[in-house]
Amino acid sequence: MDLSPCPDASLYELAIDSESAPQALKISPTTFKSMVELVFNLLIEQQIPATIWLKLPKGEIWQAEIQQFCGAAKVAYSIYSLQTPEATNGHKPPHKPPYAAEPIAWELPPSLEESADGLELAAAELATADNATADNAMLHVLPLSPDSQLKREYFLLVAAPEFYGLVLAHRPRSSRQKPDPKANPADEALEQKHPLLGLCSFETATLKRVLEGINRAICFGQPETQSSDQIASLLLNWETLITDSTTATRGLPSLNPLLLGNLLTKQIQRQEDLWRSSAVYRRQAESATLLRQSNDDLMHAVRQKDEFIKTMGQELRTPLTTMKTALSLLNSPSLKPPQRQRYMDMLSQECDRQSALITSVLDLVQIENISDPAPMEALRLADLVPGIVSTYQPLAQERGIMLGYMIPEDLPPVSCLNHWLKQIVINLLHNSIKFTPNGGQVWVRAKQQGDYVQIEFRDTGVGIASADLPRIFDRFYRVRITSGEDFSGAGLGLSIVQQLLLRCGGSIAVKSKVNEGSAFTVLLPVYKKE
Repeated sequence: MDLSPCPDASLYELAIDSESAPQALKISPTTFKSMVELVFNLLIEQQIPATIWLKLPKGEIWQAEIQQFCGAAKVAYSIYSLQTPEATNGHKPPHKPPYAAEPIAWELPPSLEESADGLELAAAELATADNATADNAMLHVLPLSPDSQLKREYFLLVAAPEFYGLVLAHRPRSSRQKPDPKANPADEALEQKHPLLGLCSFETATLKRVLEGINRAICFGQPETQSSDQIASLLLNWETLITDSTTATRGLPSLNPLLLGNLLTKQIQRQEDLWRSSAVYRRQAESATLLRQSNDDLMHAVRQKDEFIKTMGQELRTPLTTMKTALSLLNSPSLKPPQRQRYMDMLSQECDRQSALITSVLDLVQIENISDPAPMEALRLADLVPGIVSTYQPLAQERGIMLGYMIPEDLPPVSCLNHWLKQIVINLLHNSIKFTPNGGQVWVRAKQQGDYVQIEFRDTGVGIASADLPRIFDRFYRVRITSGEDFSGAGLGLSIVQQLLLRCGGSIAVKSKVNEGSAFTVLLPVYKKE
């Protein structure tokens, strides 16, 4: 073997320059570690005696892979661990795992005793490791030159008569460069996620070239004081490694297809396990998203409740303040009868206002607390609307308002509860008359529109400003009237109407212009027998 000094070469370049070059892929360190574990597990399970060369990244988890493999060894293994001096300095001696079936022998070849100080320290530590007495797994720590081309490469090369293979990862120089501000962000993200170029090969010619590169790196890493015979003792020949006594007369053996199939099966199983784990994580992530959404909805509901209680307290305080003022004025000894009557009327109005407010609040709370949907009834508008309109005729005549309705007899029945439908019609009709000045008009019309019946409440009243339209269904919201006329109310009527319609599958919309009137359009579903 030619041991003349020569620079070593990149194993990655040797592999991809071979005649049957394997395809290189961008991989993560996690993927490379998974491939190393896969080969180790196959060797242990199949009890394949082999010679192994490896160079793994720094870190305890990578050293633990070697330690675990040696601890589980049941047949003879020779392991050559190539390390750069900075990777060997401060190296802690591995100890025998508690689960190892056989003790481990950790050994450094005598020819390395005159290596760098860091390697000498590692050799001494390994030689004195606990329980280092067995022969199953012999670990040899080999130094690499600080200038070696292998310092940016990690690999696992296995040689045995029936199984041989290479797993190699190369860290390109670009992975250590600073990000280019002009580069494509997607490319930068890919580079950070997959910083290694990896390949896997079972081709004899490729593996032989890589082993020759390892031998050159070993030669290049030895101090000048080493003799040719000492260096030669570290180098192994590929043909010798994969030929045993049973195949020496028949030439070099081929790769055992059963072992290769077993390796592929294990990789498929591992990929399936990863897929199942990722599916579980995806479901957990989806559940977490739903929980966050539910939590946000609950927090929003709590804020709405708090705001509702706060506003309700303010609304209840207003009539109480007015009543308290009126009562204090009634105690005045100089109060004249007309003034006394005015204060008495004020008390009566505020009591009615507070009673209406409390009733509306209770109605709204009762509607919102309905958990189970009640069975809907088949209701005919022609049987219900005329009676409600007639009760408002005296009030309309008193104010000179023309009140009319147009409800066709042949309309199909709508799906709602009787007392809900009455409350919807009463609230909307009352609002139309309330906000219509003397001499105006109020109409109630109905017609069928597909699977719904439309009821329109139209008036020629004061109208609603466009800025108020988006909020008129909010609780306690009262529109601003430019005329200055007092249209006091609880501000809950339209909120109650909207909630009732939602619970029976209906909807409500409004169109309005200031001083031209408003039109509230209600849609109720046509009743269908189940």
